[in-house]
Amino acid sequence: MKDQAKIIAALLVGAAAGAALGLLLAPEKGGDLREDIADYVNDLVGAAKNKAQSTAHDIKEYGSNAVDKAKSRFSGTVSDLRDRGEDVVDAVRSKVHDVAGKAKDAGEDAVNEAKSKVKNTADNWNDSVQGA
Repeated sequence: MKDQAKIIAALLVGAAAGAALGLLLAPEKGGDLREDIADYVNDLVGAAKNKAQSTAHDIKEYGSNAVDKAKSRFSGTVSDLRDRGEDVVDAVRSKVHDVAGKAKDAGEDAVNEAKSKVKNTADNWNDSVQGA
């Protein structure tokens, strides 16, 4: 883009200089010459404005496309991260559930063992009281 703009600017400056020299060297009256120069300069200004507007539109379109691409990529990345986060949360929940189940089973085993020991102790006391 930069090289094209430089080439276009150089062509416009060269054309303006050539036209100005041509008008200055032409055998015309001063008023006619000034009018021709003013018309030519106005044409050049109009052409420059049109080119600037076209370039501004192109730049705006390019920027808009770049923003859309960035949004699309960012949206995809966020979605991927969200999915990965959900997978991690699900894995953690599963592990917690497994650990909780194991802890519950171990607790129940400990309670049953304690009950058994208390029952055995009670039975032993009962036997010793009845046997005495």
